[in-house]
Amino acid sequence: MDDKEFNKLRDKIAQHLGVSLKAFYSYEQNWQNIPAHLERQLLFLLSGILENSKDREPCWVIKKCPAATKKQCPAWEFQAGQLCWFIYGTFCCGHNYMDWKEKMEFCRSCEVFKSFL
Repeated sequence: MDDKEFNKLRDKIAQHLGVSLKAFYSYEQNWQNIPAHLERQLLFLLSGILENSKDREPCWVIKKCPAATKKQCPAWEFQAGQLCWFIYGTFCCGHNYMDWKEKMEFCRSCEVFKSFL
């Protein structure tokens, strides 16, 4: 890939994320923090590209969640156990994560999230 192809790809990524190239560069150079909504959107887009989530075990199987915990969790309710890290209000390891920053701090150390990256 040459630099023109790479720049075109970068332009497309910025366009799909709904950010200007200037903003994209500032995130890339660590001049600005990546906003939570942008991080969330990027991870969601990548999850659809990088692997077929239907082939993965759901989080409640991997984490061996008890029935009472599953019933409280939106990932179980929506049968989205491969995207539990994406869903607000999940009930994981005895804690309800409603804040994105707190949730992602926990999820980055979780085998369910790590398995998709």
